[in-house]
Parts: sequence; structure tokens; C-alpha cells
Amino acid sequence: MSKATRTGSQPPAPHIADSHDLIRVHGARENNLKDVSIEIPKRRLTVFTGVSGSGKSSLVFDTIAADSQRLINETYSAFVQGFMPTLARPEVDVLDGLTTAIIVDQQRLGADPRSTVGTATDANAMLRILFSRLGQPHIGSPKAFSFNVPSISGAGAVTFERSGKTVKERRSFSITGGMCPRCEGRGTVSDIDLSQLFDDSKSLAEGAITIPGYTAGGWNYRLYSSSGFFDPDKPIRKYTKKEMHDFLHHEPVRMKIEGINMTYEGLILRVQKSILAKDKEAMQPHIRAFVDRAITFATCPDCDGTRLSEGARASRIAGVNIADACAMQISDLANWVRGLDEPSVAPLLTSLRHTLDSFVEIGLGYLSLDRPSGTLSGGEAQRIKMIRHLGSSLTDVTYVFDEPTTGLHPHDIQRMNNLLLRLRDKGNTVLVVEHKPQTIAIADHVVDLGPGAGPAGGTVCFEGTVEGLRASGTVTGRHLDDRAAVKETVRKPTGRLAIRGAREHNLRDVDVDIPLGVLVVVTGVAGSGKSSLMYGSLVGGSAAADAQVVSIDQGAIRGSRRSNPATYSGLLDPIRKAFAKANGVKPALFSANSEGACPGCNGAGVVYTDLAMMAQVATTCEECEGKRYQASVLEHHLGGRDISEVLAMSVTEAEEFFGAGEARTPAAHAVLDRLADVGLGYLSLGQPLTTLSGGERQRLKLASRMAEKGGVYVLDEPTTGLHLADVEQLLGLLDRLVDSGKSVIVIEHHPAVMAHADWIIDLGPGAGHDGGRIVFEGTPAGLVAARSTLTGEHLAAYVGA
Repeated sequence: MSKATRTGSQPPAPHIADSHDLIRVHGARENNLKDVSIEIPKRRLTVFTGVSGSGKSSLVFDTIAADSQRLINETYSAFVQGFMPTLARPEVDVLDGLTTAIIVDQQRLGADPRSTVGTATDANAMLRILFSRLGQPHIGSPKAFSFNVPSISGAGAVTFERSGKTVKERRSFSITGGMCPRCEGRGTVSDIDLSQLFDDSKSLAEGAITIPGYTAGGWNYRLYSSSGFFDPDKPIRKYTKKEMHDFLHHEPVRMKIEGINMTYEGLILRVQKSILAKDKEAMQPHIRAFVDRAITFATCPDCDGTRLSEGARASRIAGVNIADACAMQISDLANWVRGLDEPSVAPLLTSLRHTLDSFVEIGLGYLSLDRPSGTLSGGEAQRIKMIRHLGSSLTDVTYVFDEPTTGLHPHDIQRMNNLLLRLRDKGNTVLVVEHKPQTIAIADHVVDLGPGAGPAGGTVCFEGTVEGLRASGTVTGRHLDDRAAVKETVRKPTGRLAIRGAREHNLRDVDVDIPLGVLVVVTGVAGSGKSSLMYGSLVGGSAAADAQVVSIDQGAIRGSRRSNPATYSGLLDPIRKAFAKANGVKPALFSANSEGACPGCNGAGVVYTDLAMMAQVATTCEECEGKRYQASVLEHHLGGRDISEVLAMSVTEAEEFFGAGEARTPAAHAVLDRLADVGLGYLSLGQPLTTLSGGERQRLKLASRMAEKGGVYVLDEPTTGLHLADVEQLLGLLDRLVDSGKSVIVIEHHPAVMAHADWIIDLGPGAGHDGGRIVFEGTPAGLVAARSTLTGEHLAAYVGA
């Protein structure tokens, strides 16, 4: 064929397989979505914006990503599906063009005391193999370097059938583990103050045990009082040596107590297993208070906090043992691994180098592998989950991110943006739920939901380009280019809170005076030492004792489907008492988790039917019609409303209802005021906590903690999950707190909050061992004028100075 003929010929028709370049969603009704229909381009970066509670997560996570995962799970056999989480089909008419979804959310990594950054990723597993192959002296398999594996051995006779005969053989086994036997791989040992466990002047019959949950008459208590080891009427201080041993240290033994088979064990052993084995951060407040009072934790003297046995610490590669390697800053560890040249483990070294380099590339090079995973922020946990996807050869995958810039300094956001663009450029679809203008700006496609939150949201307000969003007139479009001005006049401090010689984590003997009676913002790049200074030295230090510090961190709210804003905030107690008083009955009747619960659904409002490997079916309870209460309870009214109608109210409606008239309840009104103050006026009181977004949960926590009596409030990134339009409302709340005589200290990266501060403390200049120093103290105007730090440069650019 001639060249001319080829040039003039028609291009071939596109293959039908190339026409599937959109993800189509029609009729999405999950949570507050109102029949949403959109088309999302594939192999592009799409950012979903809108005020907190507008339906972004409902569309992206609960509809698109959830159905993708459900369809993938259905490709496995029914037997395998029985071991996997069951996912119901989302409330949507049509979902077309889905690809495999990889979800990178902000759920915290497990806060188990044994979980570290190394165990939560593949890094520790690879290091253990490396030391088991190259470590000298050789001590055993990779298990010998794991602080979660104890060394055990045993021997005995085993009986089995062979060729129709019963054969007995003697067998022995031994496993060499790396767990330190003294601290059992926790790195700390605990010392118990016995005076906090019991009052030795009393007998068991008089209620001597003072541990939470050991109420006289309860089973925990009767285990001891009815054990028969000692006289329950005898004061504990008069026990013999043997009786004291049986009371505190007796080994577990099965015995019959009050006609029931139970395991008796010494009180100290029982406390260690039932309370101390749990993560302190996950404990209920009264249990945590008991632990703080009764238990002192100290570094294990045998392993020096490394968690590892003597054998594991003795085996070295080039003079470094595995404990030293895990304690290194990851950027330094990456350089150490790069210096190892051993052909016999070349593939392992290549994989380990890639993993460690990914930590550095994603901005987490300042961490160490032995850092407990429970101490990581939500943003750090999310970036750790991203590590396994960097360098992946997969294409045409849908990556779903939930606010990936959370906890990032403006300097680090550009690095995150580059990673998102890299994933897109490899041919993947990237869906991002985000509020930060810097990340919205790089989007190929924007979907703005709203116009409001909760019932006022759930519709698509805008779809198109970033420039189109700016001109659209939506709430996000109007606020996209918002810039706060630096304060011209700042408040005068009423005092100082001195921190001296702070050395927590990477802090370098920091001395700082925190002004009181003003709004202080502590800032700096991620990993510079902000949280170490505030939580290690201030909140947990001696300076906080007299100052009455109330700390509001980013810890997740743990709640079941039965938990709601009314139960979590303490609002339900005054409401129940008001109903009880008005009707002359018990308050317990007005609890759906107690006496007032509908017997058909046990107060859940829905009845669940388990269908094994298929999705669980939830149907509205026919007996109470989803109201959760017995019919007799709903006959009692307050201000013309029954309890189910009150729980269906929004915070704003309830604020008016309990503010005046027959239903006036000052205690309830005070809680509702705080909920409205943090921008949760649209939430219904009975909405399950499981349906709240991350930003809503954090603000609910803020409203609840504001009730505590304190002189100094420490807030950890309160703008997390907040829309641009809501930041102004948060600043008003912070101002009201300061104007009421409180001192407010905020760990924050948001430039608007920095510009609004009376005083800024900037840490840095870098992260990890490149940080840990105070690089600026002064007013926002002084920081902008100096431009001497990364924060100063970004704040100056933000305010247009």
C-alpha cells in the first residue's frame, strides 16, 4: 500500500472496550444522599468537596468504594466469603464502570501495645529475615528476632493411629523467640500501688476492694469473698502471709464458687490480665483514671525498653543489632541498609530498601520502626497505608483517599500532591475527599456536594473544573480563595507556663514559656516535635498539674450503632431526668439501652438477620416502627413530645425546645449550646455515631470536652475535616474561649488559624532529628516579617505579604 493511500484512509473505529472511560453513579441514596447521579472520568484525579456532613464520604466510600469491594468479594467461593467482612449493596440504582478500589482511609492503626510502625508494615518482617540470615552469632529463624514470640519448649508422649495400630511416641519441641521474658515484649514493666487496689483496714465483707468493676455483690467481688481461702469478715491487714499470697498472687485454679465453676486467681494477676493487658488509650475514662492512680510504668531493666531477648540483642550485622536498627530514624536506617552488600540476600535487600525509601518519600522518614502505632496521628497512619501502594505495578485501579493532607504542614502538601499525580499518571483513577485549596487546585475534575450538611446536603452543587468551581457561587467556590489577614493587635498574656529541658522523643532540651490568657498556635512541619512538646511535656508534665489542662486530641470516638450525639455528649441524662420528673416515673424508662427498650429489637430500632457469607439484612422493627422504645414509654410526654420525637430533633430544634416553656431544661440547653457552637446544629440527637464523618466526630468530641473545668485547653488540629467555610466559625469559638478567661493552645497547620493567633511557637527546622528545636516565638506579624522559617514563608505567601 502506498504512503498516500495510508494517509488518506479513515482512522480505525475505536474498540468497544475503550468506551468504558466513566464511572457512572445513578440514584445514590446512601445516608443523606438525595438520589445523586454523576459521571466520574476514569484515569483522572477527581476531588470531592463540600462542607463537613454534606455527603462526600457517603458517595465516595459508602457507595463507590463499598460496592467495588463487595463485587470483588463475590468472586471468591462461599467458603472463603464466610471468613471475610460481609458488605451490603449500597442504596443506589446503577453503578457502572467500577474498577478495583484500594481504600486509604484515616482509620487509626491498631493501638495494641505490641503494635509498632515496623510490625504494621512489612519492614520488621524483612529485617527479621535479614538478621536470621546475616546476624552473628546466628541464633535461629526470624522468630528469634520477634518480640511477639516467646521462647518455649516441651516434651511428652503423643498417641496416634498408624496402619490400624495405636502407636505411642515421645516427642519434644522448642521454639526460640525474641520476646523479652520479663516484660513479655512490651518494653515496660508495671509497679502496682496496693493501696489503690484495696483498703486494708476493711474486710472483704465491708467492701475492701476499690478497683472499678469490683463492686461489692458483683461476680468479680464474690470470686474473692466466697473463695474460701480467707475469712471474708477479717480485715485484710490481719491476713497471714499465706492468706496474703492467696489473695494477691495465687496461680489460676478452677474451683466451684457459690455453685458456679469459675477460675480463681490472685488479685494482681487478675488486674494485669483484665486491665493492664489493654491499650490505655482505648480504656474508659474511669478505668484510665484508676490505671494512672494505681500503676506506674517503667522501662524494662532487662531489655532496656527494646522488647527483645538477650539473644536477639546479641546478634549483629556490621555492629548493629535489630533493636538498634528499629530505633534508628527511618531515613538513617535506609542509608544503613543501602550500605549492605550481600548477594545471598539481594532480593530481600532490594525490597527492604524500597520500603524504607517509600517512608522517606512520603514524608515519614522521621519515624522509627519501634514507634508504637497507637501514637501515630490519623494523617501519619494514612500515609503508612499508602506506602505499600507506592511503586505498585497495578494500573487501572481506583485509589480512594480520605483527606490525605490531614496533619500536613503547607510545605509537605506539595509532596503529597505529587504522589497523587504520580498514581494518576500511571493510568489509575484517583478519588480524593479533601478540603485543602492546595489539593483541590490540582484536580482534573471537581464534584462539590451540599449545599449544607446533614439533611440540608446530599445533592451535587457543581461538577466540572477548578476554574468552574471558583465561578460557580457554591459555598466551596466562594471560599476557595479565602485569605485571612494577620492580626494587627494581639491580646496581652496574663501569665506564663514554663517548660524546661523538654527531651521527649526528638526534642532537644527545649525551654519555652507558653503565654496564658491568649490564643497560642504551635506549628511546624510534620515530625518537628509539636505533639511531643504539648503532650509529652505540657499535658503529661508537672506544669499541667496546677494549670488544670484539658487536652482534646485526635483520638477516635469509639461508638456502636447504639451510640449517638445525645449519649456521647451526656445530653441524654438531663433529658431522661426531665421526662421522669414530668411524668413521675423512673429515668431508666427513657433509655433505649435499659428498661424502656422495645422487646422486639432490644432498643436497636432494627432487627438484623444473619445470612452467613451474604450481607446481613437489617429491617425496621415492626413492634416499635424503628422508634426503639416500648409503646408504654411513648405515652409519656414533655412539652407535648415523646422521647423518640425529641431524639429525632436536630440540635438547633432541640436548643429552642429545651430553652423555654414547659420543656425548659438548663442542663440540656447548656450541652446543646456547645454542640451548636462547634457547628453541629444540623445533627439529629439520635443519629448513630457510626454514620458521622471524621470531622463531625472530632467536633462532637470538642463540644463534650469543653464542659470540663479547666484553665488551659490544648487542641490537636481542630480544623481536621473542616470545610473552608467552617474555619471562620471555629476561630470564633476559640476567641470566645479566650475571652471567657481560658488559655487556648492549638497544634495547627492551617494558615488561617496561624494568622488569627496572638502568639506562635514554631518548631523545626525539619522533622525527626532535624527538628526538635524552637525556631520562632512571637506574633504572627513577626513570623511573616522575619520569613526565617518554612512556616513563615508559607504564612507570608498565604496572607499576600
